[in-house]
Amino acid sequence: MEFLIEYGLFLAKIVTVVVALMVLIGFIFANREQLKERVQGHITVTHLNDRYEQFKETLLEAVMDKHEFARRKKQMAKEKKTQEKALAKKHKAESKKQPEKSAATSSDVAKEEGEHESKGIKGELVSERKRVFVMQFNGDIKASALSHLREEVTAILQVAESGDEVLLCLESPGGMVANYGLAASQLTRIRNAGIHLTIAVDKVAASGGYMMACVADRILAAPFAMLGSIGVLAQMPNFNRLLKRNDIDYELFTAGQYKRTVTMFGENTEEGKQKFQEDLDEIHILFQHFVGEYRQKLDVDKVATGEVWFGQKALSLGLVDELKTSDEYLTSCAKDCDLYQVEFKERKNIAKKIGLAAEAGVESAVTRLFSRLAALRHQAQ
Repeated sequence: MEFLIEYGLFLAKIVTVVVALMVLIGFIFANREQLKERVQGHITVTHLNDRYEQFKETLLEAVMDKHEFARRKKQMAKEKKTQEKALAKKHKAESKKQPEKSAATSSDVAKEEGEHESKGIKGELVSERKRVFVMQFNGDIKASALSHLREEVTAILQVAESGDEVLLCLESPGGMVANYGLAASQLTRIRNAGIHLTIAVDKVAASGGYMMACVADRILAAPFAMLGSIGVLAQMPNFNRLLKRNDIDYELFTAGQYKRTVTMFGENTEEGKQKFQEDLDEIHILFQHFVGEYRQKLDVDKVATGEVWFGQKALSLGLVDELKTSDEYLTSCAKDCDLYQVEFKERKNIAKKIGLAAEAGVESAVTRLFSRLAALRHQAQ
């Protein structure tokens, strides 16, 4: 039994080393590709109306009499065909009403051509209903989804018009200031283009997440969603005393009085700590001003305490505009609007796939091995 335990430990070490090497190789190749060129991928668009209609039809087929369901389906197909013919007839009539160009100035011609080109984006038989473009943002501490968000926003702004709307389903506990500041700036592009921006928070939009949310014309939140945390946080361990106990010197060379205020390994001075705190306070002030700029009716001084509030309290404080889940809002919009979910799909090369597969396999492989070893120890006892 002892031999089996020792062999298992040896095997676990070998597997761990091999998997770690695979992860390292994949990480190196992935980074090399990222340095060579920008993230590559493509935009995918899902018509959510069709998705909801498919759900509805599937359930109706199960609960309705099959003959009644067949008649209903036939009637709907007939109505759809009639609507398409009416829309085609309307577009044809509008095209015949185009005024003749006589003695038009060059500026008038350019303007008319621009209007024609704008209509051409939609196509001849596109529905005239309001369009809602839907995006997803699942944030981590680095706001990694930012690379996809910027591509999605760029794509939407190519076709969105003033009567359209953008809905961002946001979930983020916050993270790095610069990263989330840039993510918020991407959303301001939508507002600056005159497109109505709605943000729905089902779970959490705190700190940097709320920095993004406050840009919206309208914020929706689920009743138990967490919002707020308008504050700044920085923390780090300090190993200076540990190094001293082991007679290890740590040398730090800088040019500039405040090039480095606090460190993990050096002895931090009161002056350095004070300067670091001043920097945090300045970021906090910038955060408050940003929120106040977009949420002008909000008492920023009251909520900029770093606290987090659930949906109902957030509504009473003015952090959100309405309590409603993203699903509830989308299904209500589907009756009168065309919903398009826009998503940027990143192209993964072989190196990235190997790295991701290795990362996913590390935890499961090691867990299985140590679970087996634990069982062997239990049997030995």
